[in-house]
Amino acid sequence: MSGFSLADLARIIHSKRSAEAAQSYTKSLFEAGTPRIAKKFGEEAVETVIAAMQNDKRALTSEAADTFYHLLVLLEAGGVALDEVLAELERRTAQSGLEEKASRGDGK
Repeated sequence: MSGFSLADLARIIHSKRSAEAAQSYTKSLFEAGTPRIAKKFGEEAVETVIAAMQNDKRALTSEAADTFYHLLVLLEAGGVALDEVLAELERRTAQSGLEEKASRGDGK
């Protein structure tokens, strides 16, 4: 397994904010704005679900990578650091999933 992490990808995405759009797909997403980034994330998430339902491991791996990437672009556009999301996940894992859901009171 490589030493590459989501934190590495988040740093790369952050650095692309100052790139030229003509040379960076990531920068072109930032220039298109949050609605476009969110739409692209949604498309990739649906493709991930389809790959999972088809039991296609190769496609699932590829689509999951696309989904992670577009989620990190969306977080960067929204000013949310990966560390903030990880801290929230850490907070939630301090209790059972059922307890955590109940504590939100929103039924999600």
